[in-house]
Amino acid sequence: MELGKPLKISDLIRELRQQLDISQEKFAAKLGVSLRTVNRWENGSTVPSQMALKLIEKMLHNLGQPGKRLLNEYLPKAEQREDS
Repeated sequence: MELGKPLKISDLIRELRQQLDISQEKFAAKLGVSLRTVNRWENGSTVPSQMALKLIEKMLHNLGQPGKRLLNEYLPKAEQREDS
């Protein structure tokens, strides 16, 4: 990732999906949303709901160290909640 580039939720979703090695369609199924919704998240035209973000955060925690890195990078407040 480039230095100085603002971190976007679309990048987090794409990276998480790549870490899980699953398609947008399978990722959508895991979250209970449509393929179109995931596509819009990754394109940056919409952002996940709070409920979807909680599920994404849970997926990141379940990934172990790679997920923790992504959490620290994209959702540092979520990681702080977990540590307290």
